[in-house]
Amino acid sequence: MRNAHIKDGVCLSEFYAWLEKEVPKKRITEMEAARKLEEIKRNVDDFISPSFSTISAVGSNAAIIHYRASPNTDKIITDHEIFLCDSGSQYRCGTTDVTRTTHFGTPTVREQECFTRVLKGHINLATTVFPEKLNGNRLDILARTSLWEVGLDYLHGTGHGVGAFLEVHEGPCTISMRLCKTNGPIEEGMILTDEPGYYEKEKYGFRIENALLVVKKETKYQFESTKFLTFEPLTLVPIQKKMILTEMLTVEEKCWLDNYHQKCLDIIGPILLKQGKHEAYNWLKRETSVDQQS
Repeated sequence: MRNAHIKDGVCLSEFYAWLEKEVPKKRITEMEAARKLEEIKRNVDDFISPSFSTISAVGSNAAIIHYRASPNTDKIITDHEIFLCDSGSQYRCGTTDVTRTTHFGTPTVREQECFTRVLKGHINLATTVFPEKLNGNRLDILARTSLWEVGLDYLHGTGHGVGAFLEVHEGPCTISMRLCKTNGPIEEGMILTDEPGYYEKEKYGFRIENALLVVKKETKYQFESTKFLTFEPLTLVPIQKKMILTEMLTVEEKCWLDNYHQKCLDIIGPILLKQGKHEAYNWLKRETSVDQQS
């Protein structure tokens, strides 16, 4: 599964570098962007197929949680609207699911605030420590608190299980407020997504999604025989800093973001250079730069 996410990180770096260059020409539509992303992936060894239909959505279409672009709804991607891309791949070595929300121009302060609150929720869940076999519904609130503080929310679950070259939505666990059979206990070795969002009807939508591996957490103390767990991000795609109001982040949240971006650069960067994809590498280096400000 790690290799699958590395392959995806390489592809998505190439895709966003290409898209950033093409958007100002005002000719790339949602459907064309989705086709280009699949074209890039099909050049990768072990790629079999998308793990689901890519959600490529701009502006008001991004406010539709499960949007699917069609000839009747297809919009041109512009530099003055939010672009949300939720994509996944089936490689022989694993299954991926990743969402990034970007802006190719200058986002509004309101857009930045909402995005930053989504990011804070994403980080809060990704860094939590919890006892083994805790049910996913007990963790869901962690991703929503920053939104709830200002009266906002989202109407979907926060995370789902991901199979290894199997189903992209797989049990026995989800991270959701709903009490259901798929809200089973979380155990070491499972892979779950972390995907809080916010959607403003007929305006825009934000979602940040990483796949997380459940790993053992070494704690300072030991409570009886209880094993504690935390998460390790598998997804290796930068989170656009232009969208972030950094003054809203705590020191710990900034540290998490910087460390995450450094990991993306350290792992994906050398592969892009080895493959001669210098434009993609330059994009990755800029997007993971610690001194880049919103």
